[in-house]
Amino acid sequence: MNKTELITVVGFSILLLFQMTQTEVCPPPCNCKSLGEMMDWHIDCSSRKLTEVPALPVNTKRLYLQNNSLTSVPPGALDSLRSLEEVKIFDNPWNCDCHILYLKLWLEDFSAPSLADIRCATPAPMRMKPLSQLTGNELGICKRLLPIKCLEFFWRDLILIAGVIIALILVAWALKFSKKLVCQINLTQLESRGSLLGKHTKTHKIQ
Repeated sequence: MNKTELITVVGFSILLLFQMTQTEVCPPPCNCKSLGEMMDWHIDCSSRKLTEVPALPVNTKRLYLQNNSLTSVPPGALDSLRSLEEVKIFDNPWNCDCHILYLKLWLEDFSAPSLADIRCATPAPMRMKPLSQLTGNELGICKRLLPIKCLEFFWRDLILIAGVIIALILVAWALKFSKKLVCQINLTQLESRGSLLGKHTKTHKIQ
């Protein structure tokens, strides 16, 4: 195997690992694109007829969930998105009862303009009313909604981290193996040249 073939094999291996990682972190119904900035992702789940928020990679930077069939967001579902800078979540049939409280409070902290774009679809008295304008009386007596899915998100994040670590180990092993193979090839070439030079010198002395 020459150097060109070796580089091709290593490059293909790295590309395959990248594609495997992308497959693992990208929600199946969505279109995902790496932004190339600290492995950040642009996740486009718009117009997918989603009825619930899919599992999202923690390094999501842009999230588009508009024009779906979302009625609420489970408590804690968006808390792990530490890298998020942009979210679009309008044009969904939001049910503005106590279950919408988590989304309202989260958007108040994250993006007031995104909150202003959300309109209630149900119940009937709230229809077309901006979520940002709802008061405690309109939402009813809402108890504190605990993040019941925290454990689920913990295991998902742990699996993703383990996958990334395994991918990095495989890449490091491939690079180490390639360096060793290159050294062996160079050593073989040097030995071959030395052997030819020795034969040439010996022939010259005989003459």
